[in-house]
Order: sequence, then structure tokens, then C-alpha cells
Amino acid sequence: MIVGIGIDLVDIARFERSLARTPRLLDRLFTPGERPLAPRSLAARYAAKEALIKALGGSDGVHWTEIDVTPEPSGRPRFTLSGSTAAVVAGRGITALHLSMSHDAGLATAYVVAESVGDSVSGATEASDKPAEVGGSGPDALTNARISDRADDGSGV
Repeated sequence: MIVGIGIDLVDIARFERSLARTPRLLDRLFTPGERPLAPRSLAARYAAKEALIKALGGSDGVHWTEIDVTPEPSGRPRFTLSGSTAAVVAGRGITALHLSMSHDAGLATAYVVAESVGDSVSGATEASDKPAEVGGSGPDALTNARISDRADDGSGV
């Protein structure tokens, strides 16, 4: 069942100017693994995090640096969530987050679909302090909120 949908669009040049004007935004918005990426990749990740917040229906309990956007080995982007953000997602019964990102013509965009299994979205799932990876495809897509090590192939999408 679809729990929420979110989309966001970012002007890359404007985003880059904001980062130059306020350097501490980099630490407030991105994880240590995301910070070295090119501005267009950071803008796409910012759009992904905004789209996630929209799919969740709000930002209560969600913290930017608890949302890490990394590529799967295939290059497909995925969220790795931790802390209270992972707890918010689990508490809403969300078992899969589908993410698509793109950047072209000076714009970065992201689209997120939040899914749950069954008819209830008020799941009473316990959250872990360990990062949870949410997303993926194949037969385990709906149960893909698992604990795993982060892998980054450095593609910077």
C-alpha cells in the first residue's frame, strides 16, 4: 500500500550559491559521506531528502544528517536511515522507500514513494540505533528495511 509520495525540484546554481553563502549548511544537510560530492549531486540528494519528508507527511522527528543517499552497486539510489528518522519511518509502518533522482538542464529532481505491507500504516515496529537501508528491488523490495553496511561505489549520482 502506498503511504506517501513526495517530489522536489532544486535549481542547482541557486543551491550552489546558498552553500557558498552559508558553508555550515553542508554539515547541517549532509552526511560525512555525501559532503565531498559535486554540487549537482548534492542538489539531487537535497531534493531526495525533501521528497522523503513530503512522502512522510512532515518533518517531525526527521533529521537531515540521519538520511544518507547512496547508490546500490547497480547505481540505483537508496536511503540509509538512522536515529529518530529511522524510528519515524518504522513507526509509520513504512517497509519500502522507492527513490528516483535526476539532474539535467541546471535542475535536480527527486521522487519518493513510501510503501507499507498490508492495510495498516500505524505499525508498532521497534527502531534500531543502527542504520536501516530502505529501498531496493526484486522479491525482497517490500521487506528491504534491513541493517547493513553502507556501500558507496563513488559514482556520486
